[in-house]
Amino acid sequence: MRGFSLLGLLWFFWGCGPSEHSLPNIVWLTTEDNSPHHMKLYNEKGASMPAIEALAQNGVVYDHAFSNAPVCSVARSTLITGCYAPRVLMQFHRRAESVPLPEGVMPFPFYLRQAGYYTTNSHKQDYNFILPEGVWDESSQKASYKNRQPGQPFFHIQNHTVTHEGNLHFDQQAIDTASVEELDDVHIFPYHPNTKTFRFSYQHLQNRHKLADQQMAKFIQGLKSDGLMDDTIIFYFGDHGGVLPRSKGYAYESGLQVPLVIYIPEKWKHLFDQGRGTNSKTFVEFVDMAPTVLSLAGITPPEFLDGKAVLGKFADSQTIKNKNTAFGHADRFDEKYDLVRTLRVGKYKYIRNYQPFNPDGLYNFYRYKMLAYQEWKALYDKGKLSQAQSQFFEMKSPEALYDLETDPHEVIDLSKSKEHQEILSQMRSQLREKLAGLPDLSFYPEPFLLENALENPVAFGQNHQDEINALMDIADLNLKTFNQAQEQIQNALTDTNPWKRYWGLVVCSAFGAQANSFVPLIQSVLNDDSENLVRIRAWEYLALHADILDNDTILALLKNAQSETEANLMLNSLALIKNFKPQTKFDFTKEIFPSEWYDRPNDLVNRRMDYLMEN
Repeated sequence: MRGFSLLGLLWFFWGCGPSEHSLPNIVWLTTEDNSPHHMKLYNEKGASMPAIEALAQNGVVYDHAFSNAPVCSVARSTLITGCYAPRVLMQFHRRAESVPLPEGVMPFPFYLRQAGYYTTNSHKQDYNFILPEGVWDESSQKASYKNRQPGQPFFHIQNHTVTHEGNLHFDQQAIDTASVEELDDVHIFPYHPNTKTFRFSYQHLQNRHKLADQQMAKFIQGLKSDGLMDDTIIFYFGDHGGVLPRSKGYAYESGLQVPLVIYIPEKWKHLFDQGRGTNSKTFVEFVDMAPTVLSLAGITPPEFLDGKAVLGKFADSQTIKNKNTAFGHADRFDEKYDLVRTLRVGKYKYIRNYQPFNPDGLYNFYRYKMLAYQEWKALYDKGKLSQAQSQFFEMKSPEALYDLETDPHEVIDLSKSKEHQEILSQMRSQLREKLAGLPDLSFYPEPFLLENALENPVAFGQNHQDEINALMDIADLNLKTFNQAQEQIQNALTDTNPWKRYWGLVVCSAFGAQANSFVPLIQSVLNDDSENLVRIRAWEYLALHADILDNDTILALLKNAQSETEANLMLNSLALIKNFKPQTKFDFTKEIFPSEWYDRPNDLVNRRMDYLMEN
């Protein structure tokens, strides 16, 4: 039987559980869409969660824990594989296609099963890859560690959904019936307007945290009743950051930072480098979770993992103690495209916006079901927001730098500050080195990757590493002045490689009207280029910055789309135009695309088309 090791066979014939002698049980308690900013354990204005606070009293609270991505399918794919999503083509939410795992790569519960563990998941998977056989003994709503053999060690995930984004899709009546007085003590972050809608949304989210805590308390009580607390290491964490506007889907700390509490039974305290009831300053990323669990189980983490064990037999305590960096990324989020990469080093956060003309607040169907999003945008349109509150709806700078000790909500960009140029340069170089080392597949458009890299994304990346570096060089031209970059942009726009032309046009859009000297060349690209996705980027620039809106041309480009993914990427450009030029009317109907494209479960093309056609 696949995944049943010699150790597992020995355990079976011995008739006694390894947990009684050498292996701890390990449990993951997870909540959805939950950042530490809304928990009293991290923020005195947050919700009290007694069950988790009790775990913390006998464990470690990690002050710097991070999802590598701010959205669930990408984050969960990283958690279970220990791989950076842009390296293995798992970075797009929701997936257009499930990717195969690289040869020799298995989700980490597979290795636990080989060591004799009973592995269970209740119940959400939401992976962006094809799940191989042999990972779970059970994965369903009814999955339970209680079905293991007597004494058999177990790894169990218990997921709690009551904090999920959908629970904030309440109606206006819920807000109207809340009294102003009961919302007086709600503390609003500086990038949000201080309105009743937002105060109610904050309070409602914190109440959902309390409900999640009650559910986790019942699960923990079950462990106690089964006499398992002394043998079980318990992790509690959120599956990525929070869900209020500018959190989920966005690569700010509100979307990336997660709570992480690890309960330590007295019996297993030798696996930890600090005592119970303490806080740790060590940075923990989601890529570190797989090797950490394996290390706690005494299993050597496989070499393919991108993270490092922070606990257990194979953790280097000195290295881990000094770990102070975290990598983040945001790509497609439902129908909304962007390309953002982040690096946290100590108190500093560096953000690289590769397509800064894409505002964070670009319309996204599921986001804007939340009344707080709707009100925020309406207030922006009326000019009733402060500068910090308006940033979400405006074009971004290509890079940003924040000091999170003095500016924890990332509203004061230090990238232009003279005294911060050295740290800016260091972090820019460090992030660039990180992306080149992966290599980062997102420098190709998603439709091209699905067409050419799906069979073996890692091998594709390695084979095209030089080309990816060349594309990154072009993308980085928007970090220069236009005069410094002009000649290289010209070279990119006339290169024989379509993706160099593609990135040359993206850089032009980042420079905006400064690049208008290229309008005749960009018009030529729009008319004559052989690659549809290059032509849409040319159209995007001309529509944004040269007031050239040719409906016949855009209709032809859309009709040329070979897949829903290609259509959605092009429609993102149209949504961008509508965002900045809301009076724009597009002269086409849904019939331009095959009807089956509107019947997919994620319905991305349909959502974009509805938005573009509404008055």
